[in-house]
Amino acid sequence: MIDPNVYKTVMGSFPSGVTVVTTLDTEGDIVGITASAFSALSLDPALVLFCPNYSSDTYPILRDSKRFAIHLLSAEQQTEAYAFAKKGKDKTAGIEWRMSELGNPLLDGATAIIECELWREYDGGDHAIIVGAIQNLIVPEDEVVPMIYHRGKLGALPAFA
Repeated sequence: MIDPNVYKTVMGSFPSGVTVVTTLDTEGDIVGITASAFSALSLDPALVLFCPNYSSDTYPILRDSKRFAIHLLSAEQQTEAYAFAKKGKDKTAGIEWRMSELGNPLLDGATAIIECELWREYDGGDHAIIVGAIQNLIVPEDEVVPMIYHRGKLGALPAFA
């Protein structure tokens, strides 16, 4: 048996980017989830994946909406990262967003945004594996410093020479 605390410590030792995945609920309000379990999957067809916990109150909304936007967060978006990591519907209070042409709620300031339609969902233990078919890619005009997650902390990706 694997000790859950040791598992979390080991997985937290792997630096990763941070994403916020957003969609609209049935009332037209923005909902979302912070996820570091994100990856490119396929170029042809263009697919990405993220892995929400089944216990998340946002997971069924993301699954049922069939479309979502994945924001690759910048170091300046710690407010958004922490807000969408919380439980409850009021977690988006004070978060500014706009609607995309494809009907996805978008957050400004990300290093990039990937708009998707649900392609497939797979079981991944206590998490779902959500595969999105990419419908649109948004890259900001100005270069933005990415956010990283490492050992329970969020920060800016250091500059490389």
